[in-house]
Amino acid sequence: MAARRERTHYLYLAVIAAVVLGIAVGFAAPDVAKELKPLGTGFVALIKMMISPVIFCTIVLGVGSVRKAAKVGAVGGLALAYFMVMSTIALGIGLLVGNVLEPGSGLHITDATREAGAQQAEGASESTVDFLLGVIPKTLVSAFTEGEVLQTLLVALLAGFALQAMGRTGEPVLRGIEHIQRLVFRILAMIMWAAPVGAFGAIAAVVGSTGVDALKSLAVIMIGFYVTCALFVFLVLGTLLRVVAGVNVLSLFKYLGREFLLILSTSSSESALPRLIAKMEHLGVSKPVVGITVPTGYSFNLDGTAIYLTMASLFVAEAMGQPLAIGEQISLLVFMIIASKGAAGVTGAGLATLAGGLQSHKPALLDGVGLIVGIDRFMSEARALTNFAGNAVATVLIGTWTKEIDKARVSEVLAGRAPFDETTLVDDHAPARPQEQEPAEAAEPAKV
Repeated sequence: MAARRERTHYLYLAVIAAVVLGIAVGFAAPDVAKELKPLGTGFVALIKMMISPVIFCTIVLGVGSVRKAAKVGAVGGLALAYFMVMSTIALGIGLLVGNVLEPGSGLHITDATREAGAQQAEGASESTVDFLLGVIPKTLVSAFTEGEVLQTLLVALLAGFALQAMGRTGEPVLRGIEHIQRLVFRILAMIMWAAPVGAFGAIAAVVGSTGVDALKSLAVIMIGFYVTCALFVFLVLGTLLRVVAGVNVLSLFKYLGREFLLILSTSSSESALPRLIAKMEHLGVSKPVVGITVPTGYSFNLDGTAIYLTMASLFVAEAMGQPLAIGEQISLLVFMIIASKGAAGVTGAGLATLAGGLQSHKPALLDGVGLIVGIDRFMSEARALTNFAGNAVATVLIGTWTKEIDKARVSEVLAGRAPFDETTLVDDHAPARPQEQEPAEAAEPAKV
């Protein structure tokens, strides 16, 4: 086992080396680097292929084995309330910093920029009704074939509650899904060996396409955005985590270091979703809490996206010479937060949401979206990292509030005394639950 863990250690060193090499190729041979984009796109596609089965297995096992349906509802309700509060705080921080920095002042747009902004707005935004109806899949199976996170979440919850109601009859199905989950995580572990190739292609392509010159005039908003995200994560989330759960945010992030590196190389928080589920269970948070909080958070807990949308909107307004009043800012950005649900893991979705929101609320500002097209890929790194950090912290907090977390296990894992098994992603964290608790919950449906 130690030898296997050592191999995975080298894998992630290879990812770091691939990122550095990709940057070098992007600067040295930009035309060649642009052609490498399919390597990164292919790797992210492989990861996304596993999202639906991971979510389905995790939620069905979590919901199907708990004693009462009310417990699942309590976790979901608490999670949604928490996400709403934190998104509002992130929104406020983005507005505050954006109004202080006034990014975009003095910039002038070109015809090419106007065209780029119009392109980003095409099909970017949907109404709230369309969003809600979109949660319902066309068929029971299409949720998996179309890769829609919220649709998979709905089907998994229905299956979990149905198995819960079936009692003893549903136990063989639960055991079968548990075996399928192990298979899914094993496949995911195999896919991870392609991470260095994917990281190399993704980084090389973006550096080759953008270069250094495109970043100079936009340094203010980039640096301001990164600093704002860091302040939110370490001050707001870090303080909350310490006060509520007694956990050091740096220790938690060190534990999730490989996931952060994966997000940094792919610019998609969705690429780390399956690993976050596995690691949160290994950490000591119960399966129902992890199964509900993590997938829901990827659609509703968009702290990084909230900060991005606020600062980018102010940037565009300033650049267009049409600064927004406070009332206009709040109205526009609340709409954007609603419209962005479900886009947390998709690279570039923040830019599309920004363009769609401006088009529907203040079309005159749409032409300015092209100003940040060149650096959106770099800003999406911070968006994805912040969204991921917010969901990791939320899982620990909700586990603490619902008393569904093994604090002794958390201490062991964060201290490095209970290492995560990188070869299976599932076998090693199975004993994370207290021995007397898991059988009791699993056996309960048989008494119904």
